[in-house]
Amino acid sequence: MLFTNACSGDSTRGRSPVNPIPDIPAGMRSAVLGAGCFWCVEAYFERVAGVQEVISGYAGGTTVNPNYKEVSQGASDQVEVVMVIYDPLQVSYRALIDFFWTTHDASKNNGVWPDFGPQYRSILLYSNASEKDTIAASRNAYQSAQNMQIATEIKALKMFYTAETYHQDFAQLNPKHNYIQQILVPKLKKLGFSL
Repeated sequence: MLFTNACSGDSTRGRSPVNPIPDIPAGMRSAVLGAGCFWCVEAYFERVAGVQEVISGYAGGTTVNPNYKEVSQGASDQVEVVMVIYDPLQVSYRALIDFFWTTHDASKNNGVWPDFGPQYRSILLYSNASEKDTIAASRNAYQSAQNMQIATEIKALKMFYTAETYHQDFAQLNPKHNYIQQILVPKLKKLGFSL
C-alpha cells in the first residue's frame, strides 16, 4: 500500500531551522496535541471557529532539535503534534479538547490509521494545572459517553519544536497530494468539513 509511512513527504529536502515554542500573540492561548500525521491534525483544527493559527511540530519526547526524517522513521522519541493558537473569547480550551476526541480513535496507543508507531500516537500536552484538569474532565466525559477506554498519553509540555517549513499548511498548499486526497479528505468529510 502507498501509505506504510503515509505522512512521509520528501524527507530529503533541506530542512529549515527547528525553533522552540513560538511567541503567542497577546490575548491568544495555545494547545499542543497530536492525533496521527500532523498534516491531518493541522487541517482539522484550522477549521474550528476561534482558532487563529495551527503550527505543525514535534513534542512529547526528549530528543533535542528533532527533524522530520528522525521523527517519521521512529528514530527519536518525539511525536508529530500541532500547536493550536486560539482566541479564548471565541473558543474554550475545553471545546478544543472535546473536539480532539472526535478526530481519531483515541482507544489505541500505537498511532492513528494509517500512520502507526509511537511517533503518531494520540497525545495531549498541558501547560498548567488548569489545562490538566480540563483534559481529565473532558476525557472522563468522552470515555463515559462512548463506553470506551482512552489510551491517549497525557503529560506536561516540556518543549515544542516547529516542524520544517514545507510541513506548515501542507494540505492547503498541496491539495492534490495522494495522502491529502486519499486520507485527509475522507477524514474531513466525516467531521463535516471540506478541503
